[in-house]
Amino acid sequence: MMASRPDKLSEDDRVLWNLVARTAKPLKGRDAVDIPDIASDARPTPSPPLGPAVNAAGAAKPKAQHVTHHLDEPTLDRLAKGRLPIEGRVDLHGLTQDEAYSLLFSFLHRAHAGGIRYVLVITGKGSSSGGDGVLRRAVPAWLSTPAFRPLVSSHDHAARNHGGSGALYIRLRRARS
Repeated sequence: MMASRPDKLSEDDRVLWNLVARTAKPLKGRDAVDIPDIASDARPTPSPPLGPAVNAAGAAKPKAQHVTHHLDEPTLDRLAKGRLPIEGRVDLHGLTQDEAYSLLFSFLHRAHAGGIRYVLVITGKGSSSGGDGVLRRAVPAWLSTPAFRPLVSSHDHAARNHGGSGALYIRLRRARS
């Protein structure tokens, strides 16, 4: 007797399946199947930008400073030398920003839920024409957004043997028990 399986995919599985399905080519003589854009639906919607907040006295409140939390030097050194294990890695090479965002979010969410502390995210170094890579610039910015804050404690560029400036070490927050 066959074990019953759920009829619906989890949201993480749906995002990953959508990424895989987009790369498939139809068989010769068959039409391509239109795949709905589920990956962008899984992406948390950013809140609309608000104007400057005004306090009771009528003066504008100062904006909160955007602080990036970097890994401390001893931790960076231990990761670079392999004395601290990298428990997961994801490669975002060749993905669009939407695909990379969805994959990164689901990967970090699963890693955090699994109690993983340190992961490596490979963004690539960018185009060969000397330009700075889109994902190389975007991923650190994403990590400090409200969607990623509950998952990510800190991040920093990887050591040369792990990809250098084309990769990031990420320390995930401890999962609450």
